Amino acid sequence: MILRPLTPAFSPNEQTIGGEGAQVRPDLLDRLATVHAERARASLLRRLRAVEEVEGAQVWIGGKRLLNFASNDYLGLAQHPALVEALTIAAARWGVGASAAHLLGGHRDEHAALEEALARWTGRERALLFSTGYMANLGVLSALLGPKDVCVQDKLNHASLLDGARLAGCELQRYPHADVYAARRQLETRPDAAALLATDGVFSMDGDLAPLVELVALCKTQHATLMVDDAHGLGVLGPEGAGSVAEAGLSHDDVPILMATLGKALGVAGAFVVGSATLIDGLVQGARTFIYTTSMPPALAAATCAAVDIARFEPWRRDALMCAVRHFRVGAAERGIALLDSRTAIQPVLIGESAAALQTSAALEEAGFFVPAIRPPTVPAGQARLRVALSALHRESDVERLLDALGAAVRAISSAPHSPYEHISE
Repeated sequence: MILRPLTPAFSPNEQTIGGEGAQVRPDLLDRLATVHAERARASLLRRLRAVEEVEGAQVWIGGKRLLNFASNDYLGLAQHPALVEALTIAAARWGVGASAAHLLGGHRDEHAALEEALARWTGRERALLFSTGYMANLGVLSALLGPKDVCVQDKLNHASLLDGARLAGCELQRYPHADVYAARRQLETRPDAAALLATDGVFSMDGDLAPLVELVALCKTQHATLMVDDAHGLGVLGPEGAGSVAEAGLSHDDVPILMATLGKALGVAGAFVVGSATLIDGLVQGARTFIYTTSMPPALAAATCAAVDIARFEPWRRDALMCAVRHFRVGAAERGIALLDSRTAIQPVLIGESAAALQTSAALEEAGFFVPAIRPPTVPAGQARLRVALSALHRESDVERLLDALGAAVRAISSAPHSPYEHISE
């Protein structure tokens, strides 16, 4: 038999997209540059800024000390000495990385202990760790749902829930924010399909809570499975900080799938899903974002165990946080600052146009506060805002100073010609 060399698909000298008059294939990097320029013109460019130092509620950026009102460290645990000590001891034993996926030797004693602690805290049978909240949501939805299924979601859900449904290939339907009747209508359009209703517990950009009790009743009548992403509720709400589901008095039977992250109120990183043994066993077999990724460092799991104990058994931290929330809301009302309706650590100051939100953020930074502007597509067009994130670390004087600076910044924008904030405040 004579072996002939393989013929390449094309040679370097050939035209690869047709001859004269053929359509030119778009260049992906040129398209990316065009989108970048369009975002710049619309005041929508994001930028990375390195934090040089952190001390309590203060950060140093660009050599300037700022009071940080952008952190999700709601209980002030990220620099807690007990967490640092637990991480250091575990790192001395295990090193800095797990070096493998959970199923290939990356699952250590610290991971198992953390999963047990999270299951106890949330009143669930089992827990499973993920490297990030994004990976947890993608893993759960892609493991549970398929092309013949339907997933109904709140329009303000976190992007990871929406992307998880898209990755699963199911039919995705989105109902207007917190509209239980609209969710019912969407479920009723597919009575023959397996259905999952997914919602944030606390919405990350508005700070309000999902109508969980009503959604539970809906799912039971429609025979749908309810999943709650409680990233911003865990540690902050409910008995022992067990989250928005616990605060609503709901059980495992009411909310069979509960996800939360470890990088917000607990001050570390990672995420977990809790539920029945059937759920967790199924995710171990089918959640690709669990199976095909390196596990979190064991030292981080040890630090998280310490954080869980503090979050559960030091309720004064939640009390301090809620005092800061009440102080901020009362002070904002006194100064004519428009806030969205939120009783959580997330307090959005609605500005309107992106350029005005950037201007307000810059004025606050000049006054010594770090409060970045939140703009589309993270929030809807015309609803750019400052997302003030409060913490147990903030003192009363810190909140009062922010309110004064924010009031001055809003007055400056309101007095400008064609002020979007003036229209919103009416």
